Amino acid sequence: MAEKSKILIIGGTGYIGKFVVEASAKACHPTFALVRESTVKDPAKANLIEKFKNLGVTLLYTLGRLFMKKYLLAVFNKEDDIGTYTIRAVDDPRTLNKILYLKPPQNIYSFNELVALWEKKIGKVLEKVYVPEDKILKDIAEAPIPINVILAINHSVFVKGDHTNFEIEPSFGVEAYELYPDVKYTTVDEYLDQFV
Repeated sequence: MAEKSKILIIGGTGYIGKFVVEASAKACHPTFALVRESTVKDPAKANLIEKFKNLGVTLLYTLGRLFMKKYLLAVFNKEDDIGTYTIRAVDDPRTLNKILYLKPPQNIYSFNELVALWEKKIGKVLEKVYVPEDKILKDIAEAPIPINVILAINHSVFVKGDHTNFEIEPSFGVEAYELYPDVKYTTVDEYLDQFV
């Protein structure tokens, strides 16, 4: 059997990162998580750090800050599924130097479609308030940071559809669902069942 790739996860104790760390360790990759020393001492993170240690994850400590740009990659994907697809792609030569997109077909919804699905599940029609786009843009321009950033992301996702309204360019991107059709991902429909 080929040697597994070593995986370094920056932000491994974060909201998505913890799922990637766990998926990597469970896939038997030598897994390293770069963490701040203060994170290890944080009582709120103690259980997570202990879980990483039990999974054989090597913790690497940093005292400073890393500055990175963060990009919204996908919407309506369960965190465990993101971790699974990410680790599957690690040793796959088809993903080398490419962006891995997560756009499973059963998880692409407009906001109206999502609301309609929820209404069907709960058996009642919700009262909706439609906000004109020019009002949203005005609110973005006038809101203080970080509210304006949140509004801008919501505008991009729910009004413009920027997270789904594009074709993947094969020279620099691949779709995880197409590469790994055997992965059983959580659909939006299934995910919402837990709240009914």
